[in-house]
This record gives sequence, C-alpha cells and structure tokens, in this order.
Amino acid sequence: MSDVEQNKQAVVDFLQASFVDGEPEQAVARHVGDHYIQHNPLVPDGAEPFIGFVHWLRGQHPELQFEIKHVVADGDLVVTHSHMSGSPSERGQAVADVFRVENGKLVEHWDVIQEVPAESSNDNGMF
Repeated sequence: MSDVEQNKQAVVDFLQASFVDGEPEQAVARHVGDHYIQHNPLVPDGAEPFIGFVHWLRGQHPELQFEIKHVVADGDLVVTHSHMSGSPSERGQAVADVFRVENGKLVEHWDVIQEVPAESSNDNGMF
C-alpha cells in the first residue's frame, strides 16, 4: 500500500473511531503524532482538547451520525467530505476535513462546515 493510501486509511480510521465509535482516545493513540495543530477555532491545539471536544459533541448529540462520503489525498494532505448530523431526523452539515499527515501520523487539521439546507437551487444534493 502506498504512503498516500496509508494516509487515507489513517484519516478514515481516525474519524470513524472518534465520531462513529465514540472512542477518540483510541483514535488519538493510534493516529495522532507528538503534536497536533488545530485550525478549528473552537478547539485548542493538542490531542487532549480534541478528545474533550469529541466527548462534548457526542454528549450534546447522543444520536450523532457521521458518514464519510469522499476521501481525496495529495501527498501528505488528506481531505474527507462527510455528512454529519445530531440525529437521524436532522438534515445536518456537510463537513470537509483536511488533515496533514507526517510519518503516518495526523499532525494538523482544518475543517469547513456547511448546513444542509431545506431547499436548494438545483437537484444535485450536497453529497
């Protein structure tokens, strides 16, 4: 498996373990490097704040849904496009996560989040 494919798999496993399985401690232990730079303004740098954020989010939304729709990688950057909602009855958000991977470990994260609207000017959908 190439480095790019390994990077993609690490990111998918990290997100799955954190947001779907509710095990951010295990996700961090397996996939986060010695430092973790966070660009989401709601979360400080570091692995522990990320773990706390995931527990807070899942506490606020016990029926949290998170489904990765697309994964794209270019060198040390991996981008996922996902559908996240607080419960199955909510439209939720489209989430683009960008991770920088260094020596097989996630070391930097950016995200962009957009609400899924009730109506759209086209029939293409968000995903």
